[in-house]
Amino acid sequence: MWRCGGIDGYLVHVEADVSPGLPDFAMVGFLSSEVKEARERVRTALRNSDFALPPKRVTVNLSPADVRKEGTAYDLAMAISLLAGYGMLPEKSAESAVRIGELALNGKVCPVNGVLPRVLTARRAGLPLCFVPYENRREGAVVEGIRVVGVRSLAEAVQLLYHPEEQQPEPCPAEEWLDASGEIDGVDFAEVRGQETMRRAAEVAAAGMHNLLFIGSPGSGKSMIARRIPTILPRMSREESLAVSQVYSVAGLLPEETPLIRARPFRAPHHTISTAALVGGGRVPRPGEISLADRGVLFLDELPEFQKNTLEVLRQPMEDREVHVARVGGSCRFPADTMVVAAMNPCRCGFYPDRSRCRCGEGEVRRYLQRISRPLLERMDLCVEAPPVSYADLEGRGPGESSAAIRERVEAVRQIQAERFAGTGIFFNSQMQAGHLREFCHLGEAESQLMEQLFERKGLSARAYHRVLKVARTLADMDGKAEIGRAHLLEAVSYRTMENKFWG
Repeated sequence: MWRCGGIDGYLVHVEADVSPGLPDFAMVGFLSSEVKEARERVRTALRNSDFALPPKRVTVNLSPADVRKEGTAYDLAMAISLLAGYGMLPEKSAESAVRIGELALNGKVCPVNGVLPRVLTARRAGLPLCFVPYENRREGAVVEGIRVVGVRSLAEAVQLLYHPEEQQPEPCPAEEWLDASGEIDGVDFAEVRGQETMRRAAEVAAAGMHNLLFIGSPGSGKSMIARRIPTILPRMSREESLAVSQVYSVAGLLPEETPLIRARPFRAPHHTISTAALVGGGRVPRPGEISLADRGVLFLDELPEFQKNTLEVLRQPMEDREVHVARVGGSCRFPADTMVVAAMNPCRCGFYPDRSRCRCGEGEVRRYLQRISRPLLERMDLCVEAPPVSYADLEGRGPGESSAAIRERVEAVRQIQAERFAGTGIFFNSQMQAGHLREFCHLGEAESQLMEQLFERKGLSARAYHRVLKVARTLADMDGKAEIGRAHLLEAVSYRTMENKFWG
């Protein structure tokens, strides 16, 4: 059996002791209420599957006993262990496979969440066989190196344990959807007219996996461009797809027919979202929106309208690229290797500094902007103003550059980064730490003098300084340059000028 900690898991050994004495059914092993309720589900499912169990003293143990067990996926393993304890199954056959599934009262094996990471855990443990609910069979079959058998009922699972030759492992998924391109239909950068600065910033952000903030009046194209960023991100590798699919499996969001996420995630939660829904949590911790956007884009539209406390909890995940959820019964980890893209208006009405339309006072504008704390804003690598779109831009031009053309350039830059960071454990310029910056962002004498002047003049913090270097490194990669030049530094700093408007 298996127990989950975020998307990480480890095996749980389910054992049953059946002995003479007063009839009793005891369950031990630090169990949640839904696991304790399995006692009635299992007993009724066994009876309705024509397994007559004589009245005995039964003890079921789920070990390790110091880790809390949650969920209903232990039912099938408990039923098989009970049958082995009663001598109705050979003990070796009961121990030869991982068994996952919830039991209905009629003995049907019901689907559960998290089958994909469970099967991966079983494979890492060296187990050869895994029984899963029939509806989850394709999800489990994504994992190579282990046989996955889908079962519809408890009786079928017992039959297959008695007759291993009848086991029909689910074949590995068809190559046509394993190798699917993951294209996002319906949106393309060719539909964006004008807004060259915003397009440039989106490409830079995609090339280095940098966080990005758009500030502009309503209708200037902020959301339109943000929703097209996944179309210029590189196609996901199988390893990335498997990692993303694990998160969706735990959340119960994998599609049944093709249970492997191939397109880059794009999550756009409403500003009324709770803290737990954004970063993960709950009584039984579940991944939040930032984890569901892993390897993709988390888009926060109308940024100042989010609850301040909700936004502030993003600070650590944006820095660490993972979420740790701690509870009394233990802690778990969810990935958060996510590009955070946000959009906001420059004031409450949205038209500042156009005084012909904006009636907000200077104090109102400042208070509105300062809803975004400086520590959070400093974690946005690029901050770009979105000017209003002119009529000439809307009607006087042909289609803009397509997402496919931009993606080719982004993929070329990502390849440069892959070669640079080979063996370091990081993949993007945005992931560099201080040691990497000293190694990969060396500045010449003239560039160092310029950076010193910019640092003093702009009043940059150490974090902002490091992020300027990361963006400059990406800009140099886009130009095919081994060294960071003055132009790269100046452009990188230009993406931080909005800080003065917030606190200047």
